[in-house]
Amino acid sequence: MKPTDEFQYLTVLVSIILGLGLTQLLTGVGRLVQARARVRAYWPALMWVGLLLLFHVQVWWAMFDMRAHQGWTFLAFLVVLLTPTSLYLMVALVLPDVAETTGGSGGPPETGALGGRILDLRAHYYAQRPWFFGAAAAVVASSLLRPVVMDGRLPLDLDRAIQAAFLALLLGAAWTRRAMYHEVMTGTAAALFGAYVVLLFGRLR
Repeated sequence: MKPTDEFQYLTVLVSIILGLGLTQLLTGVGRLVQARARVRAYWPALMWVGLLLLFHVQVWWAMFDMRAHQGWTFLAFLVVLLTPTSLYLMVALVLPDVAETTGGSGGPPETGALGGRILDLRAHYYAQRPWFFGAAAAVVASSLLRPVVMDGRLPLDLDRAIQAAFLALLLGAAWTRRAMYHEVMTGTAAALFGAYVVLLFGRLR
């Protein structure tokens, strides 16, 4: 079997998971828009929704780099698969269920002007923080591990340096609840990801 045939076969499952993640993310955004009268917005949460959309596209785009890889192993494929599965978990956690109760104070849930329970994005963000950023760290860790498992080496290049910076930011976010950290980290992560794409993934390679 040619390397390109192996690549096309293995990427089918990756494509399905990425497609499911995008579908769930866009569905969640649509439902949030429909319920906007009772949404209490929080900009870091909304920023991560946008970043997740871009992450899915970038992961699919970057997969093309592996088309010539020879000697695929089950372990290598598991490491590759960890990226889209962790992204899917992030999508499942980033937005609250439209039917979710978010009173948060032990009393009766708050209601919006048009009825229905308030969807507090800030409360949801911090409630899901350890799992969400743990999954995000798994996405980056899988990218760092990929050349080690597939090629037996860890290149010390700009790609790995940016990924290491991302990993440090995400582990900090999983550990701390400080709002200031999360707001600064979210802006930094967005800028870092933009630079990452422009510098390393501007063209299909």
